[in-house]
Amino acid sequence: MDFLRSNSMVMMERSMDFLWTKQAAIMDNIANAETPNYKAKVVTFEQNLTQKLQQAAIGGKRSGQNVRQVLEDADFAVYDIDEAKRMDDNGVDATEQMVEMVRTAYQQQYLYNAINKSYSILRMAVRGQ
Repeated sequence: MDFLRSNSMVMMERSMDFLWTKQAAIMDNIANAETPNYKAKVVTFEQNLTQKLQQAAIGGKRSGQNVRQVLEDADFAVYDIDEAKRMDDNGVDATEQMVEMVRTAYQQQYLYNAINKSYSILRMAVRGQ
């Protein structure tokens, strides 16, 4: 058992992976905003995590899966949205993507601050202060 990696740290790690992938998808969308027939990409994580947590709760001891395993196994999914925003069948709304990019950047900053705080608390405990 890894005592330095709590469930919270595993969740933050998975969230970082998700947000990094989401930013990459948003940047792809913005870069292809003028490409005909381009389908916008969307990255989801919450739905998959919620579903796996519910399955573990229902299955309980029968499934042998605990919260830690669910967190480690939770993964994000990248989908193409088949919805045309313009007459050339491009599915990117550049303004919407820019707003989403800023929102995701704020989420990343909040997550980095939470990780930093967790390690600061750990460092303080190790030093005995």
